[in-house]
Amino acid sequence: MTHFAGKAAKVLFLTGIMTVLLTAHTMAADIAIGAGCTTGSSLRMRAEASTSSSIVTTLDKSVAVAILENTNDEWFKISYAGNTGYVSADYLLVDQDNVFETYGRVNGTGVNVRAEATTESEALASVDTNTIVTVNGLVDGWYSVTCQYGTVGYIRSDFLDLVESAETRVLPASANGSSIVDFAKQFKGTPYAWGGSSPRGFDCSGFTMYVYGQYGYSLPHTATGQWQSGIGTRIYSISELQPGDLVFFCDPSRSNGKACSHAGIYIGNGQHIHASSSKSGVVVSDLTSGYYNRYFVGGIRA
Repeated sequence: MTHFAGKAAKVLFLTGIMTVLLTAHTMAADIAIGAGCTTGSSLRMRAEASTSSSIVTTLDKSVAVAILENTNDEWFKISYAGNTGYVSADYLLVDQDNVFETYGRVNGTGVNVRAEATTESEALASVDTNTIVTVNGLVDGWYSVTCQYGTVGYIRSDFLDLVESAETRVLPASANGSSIVDFAKQFKGTPYAWGGSSPRGFDCSGFTMYVYGQYGYSLPHTATGQWQSGIGTRIYSISELQPGDLVFFCDPSRSNGKACSHAGIYIGNGQHIHASSSKSGVVVSDLTSGYYNRYFVGGIRA
């Protein structure tokens, strides 16, 4: 995040943003009241403001996030890449002037880019779902943006998800199995990262969580949690799998007594794509013989 990169990491005294935070109750829950930058690697975003709460996802260091709420000066409710949850205030550097540079992905259809930060202002352009724009700052709950063809204006923050890069990967429009597979295949060769759930690096459940998250599914960041999430229909035979189905495995030597030790996405022809290991990253592997056949637990069709 360009603007945050030059700021010294230090203990934050939040007086600079207290006025904004005190008026936050008048705004919708998903409207950003500020922006922050993560200061720790593999930072855990939790479902509630507690270290005992479930992990929604993990964040890399120096990632720009939207601040939705401050909780007792110890936790921030944040939003990033379509995920919402809580992070410890100890690992978030708050931008004091709300001037920064990152990227945003539009999360609605026909979203207006306004001349000013208000719904009553002139609409300069209309952008569709998954359009990437450059975000230049935050004004009264609206992101100042620059669009692909140079239009400069404002998009209300609940219609834009902050993301880490202006990646060119295209998200297919429909959530059928083949489109999920096509999207997942774009990440073949991405490095493996323990706790990773972004194109910078994935672990197995981080990969499936990220891919399915682009289609509106909120999955836990563990293989067992996803298997036990209750979404979709379980499938217990490899021959009955269809492209786009989640697939799960349990190697007793790796599972620590849990139901699953690994997860992936079935792509057809007896193969699945998954974040395998630190040696190979995201790869395609066979399900019909060998290791993954031996430890196959089942699949889920969402």
